Amino acid sequence: MADPTLGRRLADFAVETSFGTLPDTVVDSVRKRVLDLIGLCVAAHRLPTSAAILDYVRDQGGRPQAHIVGGGPPVPAALAALANGVLAHSLDYDDTHLPSVLHPSAPVIPAALAAAELAGASGRATIHAIAVGLEVCVRLGMAGYDPGAGNSIFLEHGQHATSICGAMGGAVAAALLFGLPGEGVLDSLGMTASMAAGIIEANRTGGTVKRLHCGWAAHSAVTAADLVRRGFSGPPTVLEGRFGFFEAFLHGRYNPEEITRGLGTEWAVPGIFFKPYPANHFTHAAIDAAIGLREQGLDPARVESLTLGVPVPVIRTIGQPIEGKRTPETGYQAQFSGPYAVVAGLLGGGGLGVGPADFTDELARDPLRRELMAKVDVVPDDRATKIFPHQFPAILHARDIDGREWSQEVLANRGGPARPLSAAELALKFRDNAAGRLSAATADAVAGHAARLDELDDVSRLLRLVAEFEPGTADGR
Repeated sequence: MADPTLGRRLADFAVETSFGTLPDTVVDSVRKRVLDLIGLCVAAHRLPTSAAILDYVRDQGGRPQAHIVGGGPPVPAALAALANGVLAHSLDYDDTHLPSVLHPSAPVIPAALAAAELAGASGRATIHAIAVGLEVCVRLGMAGYDPGAGNSIFLEHGQHATSICGAMGGAVAAALLFGLPGEGVLDSLGMTASMAAGIIEANRTGGTVKRLHCGWAAHSAVTAADLVRRGFSGPPTVLEGRFGFFEAFLHGRYNPEEITRGLGTEWAVPGIFFKPYPANHFTHAAIDAAIGLREQGLDPARVESLTLGVPVPVIRTIGQPIEGKRTPETGYQAQFSGPYAVVAGLLGGGGLGVGPADFTDELARDPLRRELMAKVDVVPDDRATKIFPHQFPAILHARDIDGREWSQEVLANRGGPARPLSAAELALKFRDNAAGRLSAATADAVAGHAARLDELDDVSRLLRLVAEFEPGTADGR
């Protein structure tokens, strides 16, 4: 008898687990990620692309099936997943798995929440589906990670692994919530592989298309699973087949053991990094290093030069072209700028040290910040490169106008297992994101529902709380 395909192994894992078999650490992690993601969706309403996606979804019409955070009346489930996925990823504040460099929650959780509402699913069923979907997403991403090169093969090909692998994980979550058997989960993977996409060039040279990626992945996930339950099917060899997922995306270079090793007993979910800052994860250690120099007493007004040492693979995202990274035109471009990250950390801000209000178009073009950014060089650092991509280190050196040398190194990212965010810090992040759009009472209710998500008989109870913002609370950010 032939060995089961990799897709079959994932499908069997999905249906053979249940809420009752999930480790407590996984359940706790999922609850926290749902709350974190809802806060991100609320905060993202300040962006013009958020208004654009909501306008697009409303124009489509259709049956009321699931809610968009801040979107008003319910819309078709796949469109709710689309909008929430866009919102979740738009501030670059969503969680990250290392070393795959995936953002698993932004595509998977919106797909799961939309499917859960459509299916009338309980909190327990939703937690189970999210946990499995996140795990599938991470394992696919790790199968495409090259330990020798220390980088994602997806990324080397210009592909956004988050949206590609996230669509697959989201489809598994949606299939579970729709009550599909193992064969249906496998078919959902087979269907979604033909719908997964994402090109990462916008990280380098601009454009807001990356904000669409996780939404499109979530939309594909819900659509694929919904079509499977109506009779569509996919190839059983969707992953390792001659013309399958790994051949198409990775040119056949992948590690199948990352799919199967410890499947069902070893969970990646609790180790996914929460983001403390709303910017590309490669910039976070730079922010922390700059905060460290500020705490040492460095006066930004007396800075003569700054040298940011980072891993070699990071430079092309946050340091090239250096002229552009020193002069971002928008808050979005600033999120991918090493020089801006240093300046933001030196000047300080909101949230957990630097917050969403520190990444605006106005601040990106602020003359003081431009003057400081012009003094920042982004260079390769051998020690940082050796640690990457298990962490995204930064070593920041500064010289002031008196000739004094300053230095701060950050070798482990805040928000990961080595430097976890506390429950209080995650709550602060949520409340900072919700401020101005959710009242204190509503924010408390949302946090309470998320903390007791497994006790909800219908996930719609949580989504209805954030479907509309209170009149007069929007702060215009």
